[in-house]
Parts: sequence; structure tokens; C-alpha cells
Amino acid sequence: MSPQNSKSEVGHLRRIAVVWVVVSVVADLLFWFLVGPHVPPGRMTETAINNQRTFNILFVIALPVLIGVWVYLGYAATVWSAKRDGAPESVGGEAARTNQKAQVWWMSVTSVIVILLAVYGFYAVVVEHGSGGGEGPNPVWSPEGAIQAETAALGGGSSWTPGHVLVVQVIGQQWKFTYRYPGFGGFESDQLILPNHTTIAFNVTSLDVIHSFWAYQLSVKADANPQVNNVAYTETKQLGSFVVRCSELCGLWHGSMFNDGRIVSQSDFTNWATSTQTANAANTAHLPPFAWTYVPDANGASGGFYPDGTFTPYSPSEIYGAKSPAS
Repeated sequence: MSPQNSKSEVGHLRRIAVVWVVVSVVADLLFWFLVGPHVPPGRMTETAINNQRTFNILFVIALPVLIGVWVYLGYAATVWSAKRDGAPESVGGEAARTNQKAQVWWMSVTSVIVILLAVYGFYAVVVEHGSGGGEGPNPVWSPEGAIQAETAALGGGSSWTPGHVLVVQVIGQQWKFTYRYPGFGGFESDQLILPNHTTIAFNVTSLDVIHSFWAYQLSVKADANPQVNNVAYTETKQLGSFVVRCSELCGLWHGSMFNDGRIVSQSDFTNWATSTQTANAANTAHLPPFAWTYVPDANGASGGFYPDGTFTPYSPSEIYGAKSPAS
């Protein structure tokens, strides 16, 4: 390659680089400040905020790559078009294959990006509550006070007060979700009401088949498996309504397995929970004691809490309210 051609090729590279940098910076700023705050899942909880930020960061990194492809294609089609007389060869050939500087830069930049993304992903999983997903019965990381609150709930001594972790048990069954509040006598409700500015410990299980608890606006998702307690944490940050859906195919009416929830002030939540506890006291007395999982067939109910007059060996150790014949 002659010095004149080399200088010409450098000029092409500089033009492409300048256009790419300017357009990328403008596009990233427009996205971050105008679009980013409105990206789902929103900002109702800490996990939603974290996941929104993660998506925005990844998009800001990916957008210059996309713009780089577009700029190069547009420049090549304009400057190196075969229809233009005397257009230079657009393929680098030997000069490109032996350019060690370009190779080192390419490998260095791509390696740094991949390593940084891996570190950020590890941080999000460990520090940001597993990004709102269920972490099984023994989470790697739990927010402060969560273990104490869950231990008290299981022991029957839980009594929630504002500022502490609220334990909520999510129970999936064909085809609805219900919610138990051990901090208020263990009553069960088909409404998911949560206090604002509170760490929530969702303990998710199922009475029959596999379901999946998905509160999209809360950025919380945890599988509901029978005889498994799947834990997910989040912290509420904003008042408002959200939708809970089942995201695991669970039978004929899977598509209609959803309900609404609300984040309310701590005082409104306390009023709702105490009044509901009082109103449901008679029904709560007939529920099994609070536990992380339940065996609905223990009464011979074949999947429900209503005895059919027979004892089945599904649970050889327990009949609700009495010991089983096997014991």
C-alpha cells in the first residue's frame, strides 16, 4: 500500500470513528434520560429498580455496537459503492490481516467488556437479592432481619411491626394464588397487600402442581413447587397496583390464574391486616398451622382441604387436626 493510499484509508477510519462516537454519545444520552426511566418493570420495588438499571446499562453498552454497524454500512454504501468511478477497494486484504494494533485493540476492548459484565452480573445476583428471583429454601444472601422474621413466623411468635421484614407466604394451586400473613395470626387472603418502604420475604410453595409466582411490576418471580419453599426478597419503594400471574403452564385454566395486588402506606396496611385478621379468625382456625409447605391430601382430600371420609397414604405422618392411623 502506497503512503498516499495509507493516508486515504486512515482518513476513512477517522471519519467513521468521529461519526460513530458522536451519534453513539447522543443516542446513549437520549435513551438514558428520556427512555430509561420508563423501561419495565418500573420502580415499585428495589429489585425492579435494580433490574431496570441493569437493562439500561446493557442497552447503553449495546447501542454503540448497533450504531457502529449502521455507520459502517452507511459509509461503505456511500463512499465505496461499486457504482462510483474510482471507488477504493472496501476489503482490507493483507493490510487488515497483519494489523497487530487493530487486533490487540479488538481483543482488549471486547475482553474488558465481557469481564466487566460478568462482574456486574455476579454483583446483581449476590447483592441485589438474586434479581428478584426465587433462590430456593436456603438463599445465598438474605436482607438484614429476614432470617429472624422467618424463624419467628415458623415458630408462631411472629408479630409484624412497621420497619421490620414482612413475611408473606404465596400459595399456588389450580388455579389461583392465595397469601398467608404469619405476622397477623396466619390468616389467608386472596389479596396481596404490601406496606411501602418495607422488605418483603416471599415464601412461595404449591398445593398441587408446579406454578410460578410472577409479580411483574415488583420484579419478583419464583417457582411454586409442591413440598418446596422457594424464597424471594424485595423492598417496596412506591405506592400503586400490580398484577400477579402464573408463568408456568399448570393446566387448563393457567391463563386465568392471576390477581391484583397493591402497595399501600404502612398505616393503611396495618389497618387492613388487623381488620382482616379479625374478620377471618373463624376461618383461620380451620387452617393447618403455619408451615413452609403443606400436604393437602393429608385429610384424604385428594388435593384439597375437604375430607372425603377416607385416609390416603400420601401423608403417612399427619392428618390435619389429629394424628394419622399410621402414627
